[in-house]
Amino acid sequence: MPTKDDLAAAHGVTIPDVIAPGLDVLFCGINPGLYSGHTGHHFARPGNRFWPALHRAGLTPRQLAPFEQHLLPRFGLGITNLVARATARADELTTDELRAGGSALAGRLAEYRPGILAVLGVTAYRQAFGRPKAGIGPQADRVAETPVWVLPNPSGLNARWDTAAIAVELRRMRDGGPESVIQ
Repeated sequence: MPTKDDLAAAHGVTIPDVIAPGLDVLFCGINPGLYSGHTGHHFARPGNRFWPALHRAGLTPRQLAPFEQHLLPRFGLGITNLVARATARADELTTDELRAGGSALAGRLAEYRPGILAVLGVTAYRQAFGRPKAGIGPQADRVAETPVWVLPNPSGLNARWDTAAIAVELRRMRDGGPESVIQ
């Protein structure tokens, strides 16, 4: 377990994307937390529901651990973030940072062309792309011609969504695919 000093030292650290051309789904987190910054792995904090929900939704054959993130492209999946720098809480990010992150994300989407962009956090999506009324689910707008599906933030701080409910949304996305995205 990292110490308080370890976590403090992770402030501002970046984690490389797990990305490849032609993925089925590119998950986009808000930004890495300090625990993830310390470990170098996405969604690494114990209590984060990303990895268990991914498996429960049938997107991976077993529950992967954060240190196995490199296996995701084998399953057509990848991970990036709106903002690269690690913080203790997402509310430390400014709207300008999120908007700049949205622009940079559009560039990655144009280069890698995933089937779906799955944004993990409705509030961050609203801010990054100027869509104040966006909700969970498929979006009418595309980013760099990529269909967008907004999912709940899997952070343990998001008490409104448990692992089972996040898995349901992931299954909806999996089963609906790009053709279900509102045109």
